[in-house]
Amino acid sequence: MDARTLTPGLSVTGQITPSEMAQIAAQGYRAVICNRPDGEEPGQPAFAQIEAAARSAGLEARYLPIAHSDLTEAKAGAFGKLLAELPGPVLAYCRSGMRSSTLWSMVQARTQHPA
Repeated sequence: MDARTLTPGLSVTGQITPSEMAQIAAQGYRAVICNRPDGEEPGQPAFAQIEAAARSAGLEARYLPIAHSDLTEAKAGAFGKLLAELPGPVLAYCRSGMRSSTLWSMVQARTQHPA
């Protein structure tokens, strides 16, 4: 897993596997958000598998699937709500981490004011 820290409370990464959940918990994460739709790619673990392994490792897990063409303000709002509700730090993932990063950027843009 190649997690990239965006803030002290949020890191993003590419696809994770159920077998990595204990390691993710050991690294201090308390929750995971899946931004990857099930079945996007053959062989990808389904969210139900990720969720079960996360819970076994003591992590919370949420599913907010985002297709490449579905990066909307509504989805960003839902992502921001999850970040506010979940215990941190949170690890968000998709195929490469880009959609998760973009959602975070969209959330941040709502609170930033031009100079």
